[in-house]
Amino acid sequence: MPPRADHLTREVVELIGEVVARYYEEYDEAAAKHSLTGAQARVLGLLSSEAMPMRRIARKLKCEPSNVTGIIDRLETRGLVERKPDPADRRVKLAAATEDGRRTAALLRDSLDFAREPLGELSDDERTTLRDLLKRMLGG
Repeated sequence: MPPRADHLTREVVELIGEVVARYYEEYDEAAAKHSLTGAQARVLGLLSSEAMPMRRIARKLKCEPSNVTGIIDRLETRGLVERKPDPADRRVKLAAATEDGRRTAALLRDSLDFAREPLGELSDDERTTLRDLLKRMLGG
């Protein structure tokens, strides 16, 4: 089925774009308060929940692995991230948030009000519906 180009679809796409732009703007502002770039903050956020190889980080961020290497280098210099061997394959290095990195990621997450405030105005059923629709849009 070809993509729809009707007025409603265009309006929804524009609204999604606006939400994403506002999220990244606030994320970048929050990151700057911790002397981080937005990209560094996003990597730190990913690593705060689990260690992962740099190729996987690059896939999640949709960027080149060489870019991720530079970001990890800078985060490592600040003591927020460390590299360690993958227990399943010692040839692979995992990037992992340090305790300080996890603490910084939590502070960043807690300072992001943009998404939380409007979502707080939605009921649990509305948030569940929105979540399910977004997952469906992403093929999940």
